[in-house]
Amino acid sequence: MKPIFPTVYSTLSPLALASLISENYGLDAVECSFFLRGVGDTYMVASNGKRFVLRVYRPSHRTLPQIKAEVLLLLALKDAGVSVSYPITDVGGNSILALDAAEGTRYAVLFNYAPGKALNILGDEYLGNLCREMAKFHNVSSTIILNGSRWRFDVENTLFRPLEMLTTAFAEDAEGYAWMVEAAKFAEQKITSLGTDSFSNGYCHFDFLPKNFHFDDGGLVTFFDFDFFGYGWLVNDVMTFWQHLCLDVHFGKITQEKADESFAIFVVAYRSVRHLSDEELSAMPYLSLGFWLFYMGFHTTHDQFYPFVQPAHLKLRADLVKKLLERYWKR
Repeated sequence: MKPIFPTVYSTLSPLALASLISENYGLDAVECSFFLRGVGDTYMVASNGKRFVLRVYRPSHRTLPQIKAEVLLLLALKDAGVSVSYPITDVGGNSILALDAAEGTRYAVLFNYAPGKALNILGDEYLGNLCREMAKFHNVSSTIILNGSRWRFDVENTLFRPLEMLTTAFAEDAEGYAWMVEAAKFAEQKITSLGTDSFSNGYCHFDFLPKNFHFDDGGLVTFFDFDFFGYGWLVNDVMTFWQHLCLDVHFGKITQEKADESFAIFVVAYRSVRHLSDEELSAMPYLSLGFWLFYMGFHTTHDQFYPFVQPAHLKLRADLVKKLLERYWKR
C-alpha cells in the first residue's frame, strides 16, 4: 500500500466522530455536524435532546499540556460555581480524546453547550450579570496554579513580538508599520507609568466579546471559548469588553454616551464582586493596542488565517486600529 501523502491539516468526518462520541461517552442517537474552522475545528453534537460542542484541536496550534491547562481551568471554574461551558468526562474518566488523524495525533474535548444565544447590545441587567460573572471568574483565575504551559500577556508578547511577526506582512505598507511601532512604544510608556506592580494578575480569557458568551432567556450568562487564555493583568478582560463598546461606537451601532453609560454599569457591577483600581481602568486604551496586535500576529502563524494578513485586509485592519487609538488615547 502506498503511504499517505504528508498532511498538515485534515477535517475529520462528522459521521465518524458521532460514532466515536457514542462509544466513548455512552450517548445514544448521536448526531454530529461541522460548525466552524478556527484555531481548532468545532462540531455541534446532539444526543436525545441534549446539545454539546466538540472541539478538535490542531497540533500546530495547541500542545497537549496547553489543552490540559484549559481543561483544568474550566473544571476549577465549574467547581467554583462560575458559569462556563465545561469539559465532559467520558466513560473512562477522561476529558481529552486522542485521535489518529492523517497529520498525526489530534486531541479533542467535548463540552456542554452554553445555553441561550449571543447578544451584541446588552441591557443594564444583562451587563450586570456579565461583569459580576467575569469578576467571579477572576476570583478563581487569580489564585489557581496551572502547569505553566500557557503564554503571558505582557507588553513583550502583546506589542513587540507580534510586531516582529508582522514585519513581512507589512512589507507593502512601511508607513503603517512605522506608525504601529511608535504606537507600541507609546503604549508601553503609558502602561508602565501607571504602576503595574499593583495590577491584579491571573489567567485572562483575553477575548471577552459577545461571540464568546451566551445569555439564556432569564439573562444568565455562560462563558466559552477559552482557547486563547493566558496569564497576565486581569484588566485585559475588562479591556476586551470595553473595546467591543468602542467598536460599536465606531460603526454607529450605539452613541458614545450610551457606551459610557454601559461601561459605568459594568464597572460598578464588577466592583461589587472584586476590586478594580482606577489605574487599571486608565491602562485600558493602551492595553487595547496589545489586543489587536496579539491577534494580528497570531494570524501570521497558520494557513487558515493568511487571508487576514494579505496587504489589502491588513491595511484595513491597521487603519481601523489607528482610528480607535486616535479617538481614545490621551497623548
